[in-house]
Amino acid sequence: MHSELSKIWLSSPHMGGHEEKFVAKAFEENWIAPLGPNVNGFESDLENYLGQQKHVAVVSSGTAAIHLALVQLSVTHGDEVICQSFTFCGSANPIMYQGAIPIFVDSEPSTWNMCPRALETAILDRIAKGKTPKAIIPVHLYGMPYLVDEVAAVAEKYDIPIIEDAAESLGSTYKSQNCGTFGQFAALSFNGNKIITTSGGGALVCESKAAKDKAVFYSTQARDQAPHYQHSEIGFNYRMSNISAGIGRGQMLVLDEHVKLRRKMHQFYKNLFQNIEGVEVLTEPSEDFFSNHWLSAILVDPDQTSGVDREQIRLHLGTYNIESRPLWKPMHMQPVFKDMPYYGGKVAQELFKNGLCLPSGSNLTEDDRDRIKTAILKIFKK
Repeated sequence: MHSELSKIWLSSPHMGGHEEKFVAKAFEENWIAPLGPNVNGFESDLENYLGQQKHVAVVSSGTAAIHLALVQLSVTHGDEVICQSFTFCGSANPIMYQGAIPIFVDSEPSTWNMCPRALETAILDRIAKGKTPKAIIPVHLYGMPYLVDEVAAVAEKYDIPIIEDAAESLGSTYKSQNCGTFGQFAALSFNGNKIITTSGGGALVCESKAAKDKAVFYSTQARDQAPHYQHSEIGFNYRMSNISAGIGRGQMLVLDEHVKLRRKMHQFYKNLFQNIEGVEVLTEPSEDFFSNHWLSAILVDPDQTSGVDREQIRLHLGTYNIESRPLWKPMHMQPVFKDMPYYGGKVAQELFKNGLCLPSGSNLTEDDRDRIKTAILKIFKK
């Protein structure tokens, strides 16, 4: 054990030095209440960054953003929503908040994201059973864009709106267009481990100002226009605070640099594993895809590594005080969702069985990389 060594985290917050200026201004002007200039400024920063004339409402989390999208699409009790199975539970839980039923779909091997063929199979079967799904939630997992054109073609064919889960993919692009701008709605996350953080928070990306205004209305307890508190609809306490938005404004100034540094870590792993049989690093399938490589991840084939598997690597890295983590356990394999419909094969299942996320932070040092390299080469005895 190397317990005396400092911890190398999978993905820790990385401040750029500009955040305190925006937060201090909020204190000076006493904008400690939930709303204020930083909220408006952060939304404008995101709208300018994303382009495509999108409108952004900043909220408390990426999960809240997906929930607000489902509310706006009138998803309600008994409705069905198709969701990528290979993802974090934040993609799927909001479906349950609305009393709807998640229909889980397998991944395809090139991006690890929603399989368009399994998606169409699911839609056709649900229609045959008398229910047309109300929405589709594909995910740009680990920053890797999903097969945007293929998924969109299926969605358009059956006239089903897309809620794009871009929680992990701010700074990624598909055919030079920013992830987070392809769906009728999209969700971003600024959790502490994301490419930029507001300590906790998210955003809903909308196609129109009317949709954004509705999101803000729902996220501030659906208060009607009246001198007193009056409510004609159920709302939520989902709005981002002015302090958190101030951190976000500072983080926007270093977003492009963070993307470069995450991509540098991905290249480090590509170089490290290039001569190690049986280990594959998740990489863009073509030049159409540009990943922020929020997390660098590998697939391990024990048949080609002389028996070294994902779990042995994870435990071995732990002895060097290096954090690593199995890939997401698919939603259709989770106890809470085990009875929900699932369409596809075993791609997601195999990814979970053999995949590992490696330290990817934009604040990792050369010493950190040296320790990771030493640990990896030792287990593969190279």
